Amino acid sequence: MSEARMAEPWLRGTLMDVAAVPRAVLHALELAQEDVTRWCGHLTDAELNARPEGLAPVAFHLRHIARSIDRLLSYAEGEQLSDEQIAALTAELDGNATRDELFAELAAALARGAMRIRRFDADRLQEPRQVGTKRLPTTVGGLLVHVADHTQRHVGQAITTSKIVVARRG
Repeated sequence: MSEARMAEPWLRGTLMDVAAVPRAVLHALELAQEDVTRWCGHLTDAELNARPEGLAPVAFHLRHIARSIDRLLSYAEGEQLSDEQIAALTAELDGNATRDELFAELAAALARGAMRIRRFDADRLQEPRQVGTKRLPTTVGGLLVHVADHTQRHVGQAITTSKIVVARRG
C-alpha cells in the first residue's frame, strides 16, 4: 500500500479544488467512512444493535451520523427541519436495523452530504444561521465545522462500542 493511501484523507493532497473549511469537512467525512468500515464493518446485525454496559448501540451512532449530517446541512442552507427529519431523529434508537440498511444509509448520507458541502462558497462561511426551535445563533462555517466534529465524535463512540462487542465474543 502506498504511503499516500495509508495517510488520513487530509494528508493525501486531495480535494484541492475546494476551499479550506469545506475541504476539511469533506476529509472528516471520508475518514468517518473509512473508520466505520474498518472497525464496524464486520459486525453482525445483532452486534450492531447490542447495548454492552447500557451503551448506545453502534447502529444508533451510524444512524445518528447519517441523519445529523442531513439536519446540520439543512440549517447551514438556511432551512429549519422538516417533519420527515424530525421523525427520523426520533427513530434513531430503534433497535432492529440490519447491517445492510445501516451501511447503505450511512454511505448515501455521506455522499449526499459531500455534494451539499461542495456547494458552499468560502465567502459565505460568516453568514448567520439559526439552529433548532430556539433558533440558536451560529454561522454557515460553524455548522460545517460541527458536521465534521459531530461526525467524528460519533465515529469514535461507534468504534469504542464495536471493540467492546468484539471483546465479548470470546
